Amino acid sequence: MRNQPPRKSASSFVFKLFISLVLFVIMFTLSIILGAKNVSLTDIWTAMTNPGATGGDISVIRELRLPREVGGILVGSALAIAGAIMQGLTRNPLADPGLLGLTSGANAALAVTFAFIPAVGYFGTMVACFIGAAVGVMLVFGIAALRRQNLSPLRMVLAGSAVSALLAALADGISLQFKISKNVSMWTSGGLIGTTWGQIEAIAPIIVISLLASILLSRQLTILSLNEGTAVGLGLKTTQVKIVLYVLITLLAGAAVALVGNLAFIGLMIPHLVRVFAGTDYRTILPLSAIHGATFMVFADTLGRMINAPFEVPVAAVVAVLGLPFFLFIVRKGVRSLS
Repeated sequence: MRNQPPRKSASSFVFKLFISLVLFVIMFTLSIILGAKNVSLTDIWTAMTNPGATGGDISVIRELRLPREVGGILVGSALAIAGAIMQGLTRNPLADPGLLGLTSGANAALAVTFAFIPAVGYFGTMVACFIGAAVGVMLVFGIAALRRQNLSPLRMVLAGSAVSALLAALADGISLQFKISKNVSMWTSGGLIGTTWGQIEAIAPIIVISLLASILLSRQLTILSLNEGTAVGLGLKTTQVKIVLYVLITLLAGAAVALVGNLAFIGLMIPHLVRVFAGTDYRTILPLSAIHGATFMVFADTLGRMINAPFEVPVAAVVAVLGLPFFLFIVRKGVRSLS
């Protein structure tokens, strides 16, 4: 009888994982089919299984839609996992890479790179985004920790808003001064338009390795999310684990910005929605957040392509419209604990 609860828990997780993967596959398939020009399932299968096949629709699938949606999968997973880790580390229900300065810091670093090192290349751009994300989160935590006795979620969100506004103004000022607004706006609009296989090849290893490392540390994150004193009592090296997790957050958020620009709310929404049916164990939350983050990002991109076809609504706008009401709901729900 003692082994029954773990078996039930494992079977429940497998069932939730299976349903999540089914939803993901359905959404991914629809994202390839739907667009300014709809394509057939036969063409999709041919494009993915027959390298020698050519043709108009097959080329559209291979060179435009597949890299775009694969990029959306990577970005959605990265931001969802980064948000879940931040919420667990800070025990802050409002933690999100876009709300706590990471993506705005990466965005500002992007503008600086375009202005002063224009020939840096895509890999150099990624490195700059990682550095910017790290600077952004350090500024936010530095400001929020000025009053250590009141390091509340609301204070962190306010600090994140202030730092994000500052870094956004810095990026805009540099863009105007060096006349690179058009180049920067192509990233900051948060779009997947023009995503290439070369960009995917550069960024996928970083995101995939960071995702796997995050899941491997999910048990430690679960302990940290409950109580730091308990974590120390259980022998957990909290400082080392926190450093590794913050490095992973920086890599995930920086890589996402390097590919699609500044996106908020994904890292806030997805972990909250996953907790509704997955509980509080990050060994379950993290893998399910990765899948649902990818599904949501693909859904938002597909919706942006369909709202006003053949024109496109930027995916950042779609995510903001969906995410802002959710953010306000979370604030209202927890308003008593945020002061």
